[in-house]
Amino acid sequence: MKKISSSIVIFILLFNVNLYSQNVNKNNFTSLIQEEVGDLNNDKCNDRIMVEMDITDKTQPSRLQIFLSQPNKKLQLVVSSTKLIEGQYPSRKNGEYSGNNVPDFFIENGKLIMLTDIDHRKSSYEFRLNKNNFELVKISRVIWDGKDTTFETEINLLAGTKLEFEQDFGPDKKNIRKKAIKINSLPKIQDLSFSDLEKF
Repeated sequence: MKKISSSIVIFILLFNVNLYSQNVNKNNFTSLIQEEVGDLNNDKCNDRIMVEMDITDKTQPSRLQIFLSQPNKKLQLVVSSTKLIEGQYPSRKNGEYSGNNVPDFFIENGKLIMLTDIDHRKSSYEFRLNKNNFELVKISRVIWDGKDTTFETEINLLAGTKLEFEQDFGPDKKNIRKKAIKINSLPKIQDLSFSDLEKF
């Protein structure tokens, strides 16, 4: 009986060591790409956004982390996502460089803004903080035809509207198309992947 108990204890210890090793090995996001500070939760204290890359992984994925200040003045991790940003060498490109930069993140008037440039289409995503969740509320996109026309899209998820129009570098917007879009609930940043964002 003592032999069996000893074996079980040794097995549990080895299992825990193995689990710990797996967790350590998975935390290879050691290359800091961007760090942004500002007030996201309107408490007049700095919050922090960090984007880190795993350069040991062949796809070079990035991780977004958002830390919010607490009443005790310490920062608490509220968001950690590895699927919002596409890897630099994604499988869809068969290991080739995607050609797209890692998105930029900003804090403006208490809102979190993410700017992307994917396949020459520039997009801006605006997130609002609601109960420790960052909800996607607005999307703006623009792509240039290489000549004299830009094609623009403005999506307001709060209003459920999508505007599409063309502009020829003048003050007037042309060919405005407006349609209603159905939004059951505002997408949360931790649930979104880069491919989800491209579907809007």
